[in-house]
Amino acid sequence: MKDQAGTRPDVSAELGALRARIDSIDDTLLALISERAALAQQVGHAKQGERIYRPEREAQIVRRLRESNPGPLSGETVERLIREIMSACRAVEEVTRVAYLGPAGTFSEQAVHKQFGHEVDALAEADIDACFHAVETGRADFAVVPVENSTDGAVGRTLDLVVASPLSICGEVMLPIHQTLMRKHGDLDGIRRVYGHAQSLAQCQHWLSRHLPDAERVSVVSNSEGARRAAAEPVAATLGSEAAAALYGLSVVAARVEDEASNTTRFLVLGAHDAAPSGRDKTSLVMGAKNQPGAVVKLLQPLADAGVSMSKFESRPARSGTWEYLFFVVCEGHRKDARLAAALAEIDSRAAFLKILGSYPAASA
Repeated sequence: MKDQAGTRPDVSAELGALRARIDSIDDTLLALISERAALAQQVGHAKQGERIYRPEREAQIVRRLRESNPGPLSGETVERLIREIMSACRAVEEVTRVAYLGPAGTFSEQAVHKQFGHEVDALAEADIDACFHAVETGRADFAVVPVENSTDGAVGRTLDLVVASPLSICGEVMLPIHQTLMRKHGDLDGIRRVYGHAQSLAQCQHWLSRHLPDAERVSVVSNSEGARRAAAEPVAATLGSEAAAALYGLSVVAARVEDEASNTTRFLVLGAHDAAPSGRDKTSLVMGAKNQPGAVVKLLQPLADAGVSMSKFESRPARSGTWEYLFFVVCEGHRKDARLAAALAEIDSRAAFLKILGSYPAASA
């Protein structure tokens, strides 16, 4: 025999018991989160004006919970949940202002929320220069800017600015880039034009050639601008994030249309100070070599001698003169680690120019 909902009494009783347990757990979660927020307030008061956001402390919390996660939730889901809780608790004491490369609905905005949660004042800026300027003038506490993409390579403007700016790198964000094709309504039929940022069009060129070979590809300043245009043109579609689809009232025609499934953009978090050691860190630096044979090899040798792994090495023309280059390095460890500190001191004695751009927690994938 079944009840009015079509469920057998024994099944209905079991569901009722399970739902009652879930309700009880939800009540406990709310009480614990409220207690955590109250403790965060006490910590804020104890700091007596010190910075509320501590990237190394948050990284340690995320790392510990990911490593002790019993499942069935994924590590990525656990990280997202705890970062939102930390964001809400932080906002009880002070709202963090974060500048990013706008407009709203871009992957840069996603990077802000991945790192800081949603309880922040996210400031959409017109360009990367404005992101730096917002922090340098005190209008924002931090900036989140793209520095490299696994498909398209380095973002030159970010590298140029980080050399000249007094800001320090205090964090990094690794954001998988999933391109979405969207339009006002319908499917692939009738699409004559595809908008997208130049990088997005490049990341999806093979997919577009297979599925929309006759559609015109139009480069725009941002995918959000493409979404705005596609919303007004029945025969147009645009590339971008699902967040942009929701923001501009578009329908997703095809998801994950990027040619490289592992396409990832690395973002830098910039602030007035770098981070204290977290136990799993990176250090970024830029250096110039003296004009003599083997100078670059001599600059890097102290890292090898100290057993310090280098995850990134990139050259870029210096603005100081023709055919002069700067070398950007990302290595494992914190600048306060004994081995790395000794290696950096030795590099400083050999380099024509050296600037430590910052030490910061290594991002989870």
